[in-house]
Amino acid sequence: MPIIAIVFGAIFLLALFAVFFVIGGYNKLVTLRNRFKNAFAQIDVQLKRRYDLIPNLVETAKGYLKHERGTLEAVIAARNAASSANNNAAQNPGDPTAMKALAGAEGALTGTLGRLFALAEAYPDLKANQEMLRLMEELTSTENKVAFARQAYNDSVMVYNTQREVFPTNLIANSFNFAAAELFVVEKAEEKELPKVSFS
Repeated sequence: MPIIAIVFGAIFLLALFAVFFVIGGYNKLVTLRNRFKNAFAQIDVQLKRRYDLIPNLVETAKGYLKHERGTLEAVIAARNAASSANNNAAQNPGDPTAMKALAGAEGALTGTLGRLFALAEAYPDLKANQEMLRLMEELTSTENKVAFARQAYNDSVMVYNTQREVFPTNLIANSFNFAAAELFVVEKAEEKELPKVSFS
């Protein structure tokens, strides 16, 4: 009788340990997933600020760049596409399709802004416009904040993905459908650079 009680006691303790292990692993994955979603929310805030600045920038430049309508329209179209991609990514941060679409749209927006800034260099009156200078400074500051927020997001995703891939947590991750999260990476080298702003 005592041997049976010891065996049942050992089995009970092992089962209890397994339950606590699963609960602990599950809770850790939930915590890490929430961290990278929060990190994306910080990117979202900065990107929305960026998207709000761009129409003002275009309106300010419009009076000076009357013959550059195509560039101004391209900036607005790229801004709208990036804003839409950001809204999709914000609904499910980490989703590979949404994050790749956002990275591509952000790269296209950065490229069109770069063309706008290059054009603005050729217009001395625009370069001297105080509103344009203020908007450019705010946009540059926002670009820096986006870069820092993106790094924090990528760090959080890396920790989450590592945790969901290591044994034995990967068994819990697969059992409870914790999908891998996608990094927010700008693919092309020319898209990694912030627009150069120099009105001096």
